[in-house]
Amino acid sequence: MSNVWKHFITITRHRLLVRKHCFKVGLYWQGLTHDLSKYSPSEFRVGVRYYQGNRSPNTAQRELLGYSTAWMHHKGRNRHHFEYWTDINLATRHYEPVDMPTKYFVEMVMDRIAACKVYKGKDYQDGDALQYLNRSKGDKNNMHPETRRKLETVLGILAEQGEAEMFRFVRQTVLQGKPF
Repeated sequence: MSNVWKHFITITRHRLLVRKHCFKVGLYWQGLTHDLSKYSPSEFRVGVRYYQGNRSPNTAQRELLGYSTAWMHHKGRNRHHFEYWTDINLATRHYEPVDMPTKYFVEMVMDRIAACKVYKGKDYQDGDALQYLNRSKGDKNNMHPETRRKLETVLGILAEQGEAEMFRFVRQTVLQGKPF
């Protein structure tokens, strides 16, 4: 099977999982429109060229070139990535992260869970997304501290109490704007 078909199946499977998870919490538009840019030529070609099946093709391109053209395209068009949420702080005149709006934050949670499910396959466990976050050193420095705190909380609920409880918490607390 060619990498074109395998990459298409991988990103489509990922999108379907994100859609399923977003629908469970009532984020229908986010579920329907999630990651459509992955089908654009600038992202899809890189995905095919660096396809491996067990991790993001962007990582492979980054290891070879020192950067990923597909990732730069993707993060600038998809608000569910915390990297999208940076702006110049007028006081410091430096780019700094800002706290993510709730609906994009929740989409990010669903995106991370779906990515773990796709890449880990039958070996997926509910603690995988939290473990991945804890291994990602760049996330800690580039993500707004409040976004990170909320992400750790929600992924911690997933790891400790399972999907059903995490979905309930997102619906009844996070999306209702209640403090947590």
